[in-house]
Amino acid sequence: MALTEIDRNLLRRCLSEEPGAWKDFVDRFIGLFVHVINHTAHSRSVPLSPDDIDDFCADIFVTLLSNNYAALRQFRGKSSLATYLTVIARRIVVKEITQRRMSEALGHVQVHGASIEAANAGQSESQRTEDREEVARILKELPAREADVVRQFHLEGKSYREISAALGIPENSIGPTLNRARERMKQRNVTS
Repeated sequence: MALTEIDRNLLRRCLSEEPGAWKDFVDRFIGLFVHVINHTAHSRSVPLSPDDIDDFCADIFVTLLSNNYAALRQFRGKSSLATYLTVIARRIVVKEITQRRMSEALGHVQVHGASIEAANAGQSESQRTEDREEVARILKELPAREADVVRQFHLEGKSYREISAALGIPENSIGPTLNRARERMKQRNVTS
């Protein structure tokens, strides 16, 4: 689908910072962004609260506004504006979901008596390297299948469906596998 005259006008108004243009832009595309957020989260088996949706929308709008509308200025009109914005929104949501999963996974792992999340707040590069090595060691202590599931879900941000297809295991076994792996990691940290 080609760029419509309405969107071309709206884009021109935003880039020239005409009064009311940004509000019109937000009104036109917020529904699209909410749909992209919900669809992306659902496809990756990530439940979202209304606050999460608001946060993701804010991240998308901040990205579009940053560097004097750089993302909008890069649009070349070779597709509809909605298609272009969908790609941007999806990338932002996937990146954020992946970061949240990694933080969640690493938050369960204790390193030298403190969680990695707490330890990351001002640590040196050598400490971060040690932490990554510790996480890798802990994953090696899990059975291979559990380690693969944990790695793909928490560190790579894959959905249950994607993990099921990649590993050839039933989709409904992934949640219990993740829970078992978390319990093993917690028990390992209590005994060490």
